[in-house]
Amino acid sequence: MADQIAAPNVDGKLHLADVEKRVKAIFIGSMGNLVEWYDFYAYTAFSLYFAQAFFPNSDPVVQQLNSAVIFSATFLMRPLGGWLFGYIADVHGRRLSLTLSVLCMCFGSLIIACTPTYATIGFAAPVMLAFARMIEGLSLGGEYGASATYLSEVADPKHRGFYSSFQYVTLIGGQLTAIIVLLLLQKVFLTEAELYAWGWRIPFVIGAMLAVFAAVMRRDLHESPAFEEAKRLKKPMGSIRGLLKYPRELLLVVGLTAGGTAAFYTFTTYMQTFVKLSVGLTADQTTTVIFGTLIFACLLQPLYGALSDRIGRKPLLIFFGVAGTLSTIPILTALQSTKSPFTAFLLICAAWVFVAGYTSINAVVKAELFPTNIRALGVGLPYALTVSIFGGTAPMIALYFKSLGHEQWFYYYLSGMIFLSLIIYATMRDTKHNSAMHRHE
Repeated sequence: MADQIAAPNVDGKLHLADVEKRVKAIFIGSMGNLVEWYDFYAYTAFSLYFAQAFFPNSDPVVQQLNSAVIFSATFLMRPLGGWLFGYIADVHGRRLSLTLSVLCMCFGSLIIACTPTYATIGFAAPVMLAFARMIEGLSLGGEYGASATYLSEVADPKHRGFYSSFQYVTLIGGQLTAIIVLLLLQKVFLTEAELYAWGWRIPFVIGAMLAVFAAVMRRDLHESPAFEEAKRLKKPMGSIRGLLKYPRELLLVVGLTAGGTAAFYTFTTYMQTFVKLSVGLTADQTTTVIFGTLIFACLLQPLYGALSDRIGRKPLLIFFGVAGTLSTIPILTALQSTKSPFTAFLLICAAWVFVAGYTSINAVVKAELFPTNIRALGVGLPYALTVSIFGGTAPMIALYFKSLGHEQWFYYYLSGMIFLSLIIYATMRDTKHNSAMHRHE
């Protein structure tokens, strides 16, 4: 079809019109990803304000621990989302899966925006909050696999690492957007008392509206050439039985993800709570520091992605594994002891220098492991399972150790998780040079 994205020529060259289609497809796919992650991260960005509305307790650490438990509970739904939306993506197309997942996120955000507080309906309030977050977890479970697959398939082979890195640019961008909304409400539109009373609902209304807009944009996405080719060949797609034919690849996804996802959620989701409760920064200082470090993280993603197109994926993963194992404990220990917002900013940026070695390319590495007919499910399901166990639980484990008076235990836990993934990175093949992207079996 004339309006479809074409595969590269035999010599690997692309026509200008086709490059424009690919860039547009990556932009729309990435922006939808940003909206999904904005909705998800709005919960973390505003949890300091709404925790007391759902979990009445005088101890702020206990309130944040309860909030983190619900955050972790949402990850229980991500494997189901990885299976459901992965199946849809492999059988019915990447476009349909991406559109349905963002609509699912819209529904979850609306529930949070409208849920009464504990003072109004009692125990039903945190139950409804947990239900809404589980819906969002279902959505994100499908978003990652379908998005990683789509972005990897529409990118041309020579720049696949660079283009697919924009998944994490927009993923982190979603958190940045949530913080921008937080800054505007804090400093321009509302008082602190209004934020605690009702203002925390505003970002979830905004998120629901953005999700509808993203769904409309995604409805007009071009399907990837790889999916169209696999569909033409009438290969069986998207079944668990088919996925089990690739046990080595499934285990690789788990090993690849475990340490990286624990590090990612530590230096994104948990950092806002950490610098507020452990470092002792004010709410404004916390927001400013996290905002600055996330901008730095966004800038690193395409740089590392482009570097992987030149030197391979494996060197970057090993860099993350070695630097993360050796540097995590010193960085978090120094961060806990500082009282300077600027020093905190520099320390978190230092962590991102090695964490970006994982985040920038982990999606494309997983996509390059599987053939087209099982790719979205192969990427999404084992990833979601691993994130549920090691990523979503990171804030809860950290706060639990803090409540016991042994916060430093978490530093060793995180360093150990990164080391376990390093063993996988050191022994796996480099997917840039041994890719399954061309296979449709």
